Amino acid sequence: MLYTAESVTSGHPDKICDQISDAILDEYLRQDPASRVAVETFGSHGLLVIGGEVTSNGQVDAGKIAAKVYKDIGHEDNLEIQANIVQQSPDIAQGVNTGGAGDQGIMYGYATDETVEYLPLPMVLAHKLTRGLEDLRRNHPEFHWLRPDGKAQVTIEDGKIKNVLISTQHDEKISQQEILGLLAKHLIRKVTGRGDYEILVNPTGKFVVGGFYADTGLTGRKLMVDTYGGIIPHGGGAFSGKDPTKVDRSAAYMSRFVAKNLVANGYAKKCLVSVAYAIGRAEPLMVEVETFGTGNNQTARNVVLKKFDFSPLAIIEKLNLRQPIYLQTAAYGHFGKPNLPWEEIIKML
Repeated sequence: MLYTAESVTSGHPDKICDQISDAILDEYLRQDPASRVAVETFGSHGLLVIGGEVTSNGQVDAGKIAAKVYKDIGHEDNLEIQANIVQQSPDIAQGVNTGGAGDQGIMYGYATDETVEYLPLPMVLAHKLTRGLEDLRRNHPEFHWLRPDGKAQVTIEDGKIKNVLISTQHDEKISQQEILGLLAKHLIRKVTGRGDYEILVNPTGKFVVGGFYADTGLTGRKLMVDTYGGIIPHGGGAFSGKDPTKVDRSAAYMSRFVAKNLVANGYAKKCLVSVAYAIGRAEPLMVEVETFGTGNNQTARNVVLKKFDFSPLAIIEKLNLRQPIYLQTAAYGHFGKPNLPWEEIIKML
């Protein structure tokens, strides 16, 4: 069986937008934990546009935050920044005010025991490669030729690595042969080990122009990078820029929390938790569990229904989601990072 997962660096155009949206969210929550925020960011060839709806007592300079995030990532060009953030629709607010879901939708959470992160192996390796690119660029002077934009992809066949792909923005003075040799030695082999697998680096032959000068970026356009690499379904709702009353985010985190704990407590080796909501209604329309033949579905589902409350306010309280913790999720995945509340392992037996 073949399966593949992708990751992108913090300097990728879509990820820049995710980080800006979550940095703005964090600042609203820092000033007012009850803030309700939905912020989207769009970047294209020197222009950055921020739009959204907010209900908050906080006063946030979205443009200033966006400029800082962009510079902190490592991009050096100046952006024209436009922001248009308005009051949240009262039609949505009236349902959320009573504890209902902020939108309809389907959310999924997944866990597998194949890695210590409880994530699919190619997803873990792809994130390690893109994080490694950023580490080399920031902390190792001999890699001064690296630039912020980049991607990695790993394909697994029957449990073994089949190929590794890296595309990384670089200074135009370095040759592709040098890039291949240096990354193979100092990054790829350190992450994936030695073996008989194909290594591809910058297969187009050149990646000098990156970031918003090469491509547009948009919040929420890297859903599979954010989650499980496309190995399980995705309900379609993005995470970044949304406060936890939006079940696109909070219920996906809760589903991951539950799936991970079912696996950690021995109910299955692989587990998918699925939930669905109606806007304004607190109780989910669906809670389902699939263990892919590695456990008893009905037993696992009964445990979930008995021990976990999927109503939005209960999720927020259980996972303490009104904290300004979201910028750290906006690059290198929302799952598998041990300091996040939905990654905690509890005793369920």
